[in-house]
Amino acid sequence: MKTKDFLVSGESFDLVFDAEQEMLVTFPTPKSEDLSKYYESDAYISHTDSDSGMLASIYQWVKKYSLSKKLKLITSLQKGAGSLLDIGAGTGDFLKLAKVHNWEVSGVEPNPGARALAKEKRIELEWSIDDCSGKQFDVVTLWHVLEHMPDLETTLKKIEALVKPGGHLIIAVPNYNSFDAKYYKEFWAAFDVPRHLWHFSRNSMKQLFSEQFHLRKTKPMIFDSFYVSLLSEKYKTRSTFSIRAFFIGLWSNIKAMGTKEYSSLIYCFKKEI
Repeated sequence: MKTKDFLVSGESFDLVFDAEQEMLVTFPTPKSEDLSKYYESDAYISHTDSDSGMLASIYQWVKKYSLSKKLKLITSLQKGAGSLLDIGAGTGDFLKLAKVHNWEVSGVEPNPGARALAKEKRIELEWSIDDCSGKQFDVVTLWHVLEHMPDLETTLKKIEALVKPGGHLIIAVPNYNSFDAKYYKEFWAAFDVPRHLWHFSRNSMKQLFSEQFHLRKTKPMIFDSFYVSLLSEKYKTRSTFSIRAFFIGLWSNIKAMGTKEYSSLIYCFKKEI
């Protein structure tokens, strides 16, 4: 399938199926040193706290709602507070909330603007996961981050090493087998090329990690289908608000109640002791 960067450059990219891993790969893959230019847009709101405009307002509302759900999830898995590393921490809101609830927090965020906003919230973030080398945490989280990370195989090994034995690894990623992905095809906003380098299925996520990690459960991110459908309609029809997007998002969730193929899924892994 061919799609394009609707957000920044307008460049076209192919989605190549990797049969062994059961995932799609963005091709051509930008060089690591060129990736930052594809994030240089005011519309890339995960690096800001902006709520200007309808889509940004919806994003910030969903983010605030999701923060408490994320905290509840990691606390239930850990059976209380512990040490937390959030990779791709953005502007630090999740870590700020976790810190209030007695978690010992650390984070990684390569974007300097997002790191500066986190610092204003008294959350100090590292630039790279390499800065955390040698440390281990009770819980490591990546909320819509893994798909952005170059050199996937090497990166996964580094992430695995950051989890304590008996600890948890929580990863949220889009699911290209969802109904909204199949409906919008090349306009599906969660392809988000070339910022998203990898596009995962449920099967590919089960295969990625070593035998040390066991998948305990998956959980849907219900709001993602609505937000992604709104963005997809914008890319497809240039409409900033669409009733159709709401119904596509709703139908995607209804179908997924049977198929389990939600627009985005949270994978909860536990590392063997």
